[in-house]
Amino acid sequence: MTALPSRVHFNEVVARDGLQNEARFVPTADKIALVDALSDCGFARIEVTAFVSPKAIPPLADAQEVMQGIRRQTGVCYAVLVPNARGAARALDARADALNFVMSASESHNQSNLRMPRERSLAALAEVLAVTAGQAEVQVSISTAFGCPMEGAVDAQEVLRLAARIAGLGAGAVRALTLCDTTGMAHPAQVTQLVALLRARLPQLALTLHFHDTRGMALANMLAGLQAGVTRFDAALGGLGGCPYAPGASGNACTEDAVHMFAAMGLDTGVDLARLLPVSRRLPELVGHAIHSQVARAGPLHTRHPAPAHLA
Repeated sequence: MTALPSRVHFNEVVARDGLQNEARFVPTADKIALVDALSDCGFARIEVTAFVSPKAIPPLADAQEVMQGIRRQTGVCYAVLVPNARGAARALDARADALNFVMSASESHNQSNLRMPRERSLAALAEVLAVTAGQAEVQVSISTAFGCPMEGAVDAQEVLRLAARIAGLGAGAVRALTLCDTTGMAHPAQVTQLVALLRARLPQLALTLHFHDTRGMALANMLAGLQAGVTRFDAALGGLGGCPYAPGASGNACTEDAVHMFAAMGLDTGVDLARLLPVSRRLPELVGHAIHSQVARAGPLHTRHPAPAHLA
């Protein structure tokens, strides 16, 4: 196995990417309590909410109240998603540490998800950078970087071209990029190839990987990314999340399962799994359905059970 880094950093996205897909509106006080509990678990970064139109994403209509109510921990980056300059201005007023701007690698997904062509998204990003003017980090997430449910395979060179254009905006203001497997189409060999291409051609960009577990390959893809040199990953507690343009899709890579895997391999994630699991086990009551977490269900690998009675 390739020599692995000793430290892995997690961006916990359940409060934004997870809850925005829920049919049940999670009360503002419960959102704040969830973020506060996550802040106590050692995450490097938490994506708290999104400053978007309440009509577009009703579950996150209370973004301002949530940002005002959370208890901020020193050393934790509190990020929010913004779609445009207006959202960026609202995020700055709410003292967001970082802004996440999303667009798609495929034209079809960008039109379906954001209701605009990619060229308009790039123009909107330039406007966000102008509004932000260095007041907060701007990270760009490229959705469907590994495949589009409408167009199929996305050429790695097309992802590279888009990433290069993003990196050139605002005199190089964007220094962090997230490659998103939005509909769970990626496989480990593809992850290795795309990461190697981006690191070779655009080494100034810090890469984060965002996987969905639609086809059960999220953890394998995370390991492939780690072996390719990436140390930053998005994940959602309980595996919450999804994509409306991928029927049958499950949610994001499950945070506690990923943290458990890396810890079992001897890597430092900074996340306290013992503190995190009780938070995960409270999620079903919060969202009203079961969650996709193997470790929350079975316990960590060091869990021991009593021997069968017939062995006595």
